[in-house]
Amino acid sequence: MVDWSKIDKEDYLLAMERSPIKNTEIKLLIKQALTDKINDRQIYMKGIDASYNYEGYNLYSIEELDDEN
Repeated sequence: MVDWSKIDKEDYLLAMERSPIKNTEIKLLIKQALTDKINDRQIYMKGIDASYNYEGYNLYSIEELDDEN
């Protein structure tokens, strides 16, 4: 599993832009963020937050939504 909280948004987006030419940078970013905590709900949910943040949708976070329950 990838712990997306360990990957900086700008680094990720730049690596994605360059990946069609050379994918070494994106592979390294992801490799450094790998974790064996595949059953860790917090890491999974933070990955969803990171995904939305990368896309510019950061009105809510998973932690804020969990607090409402």
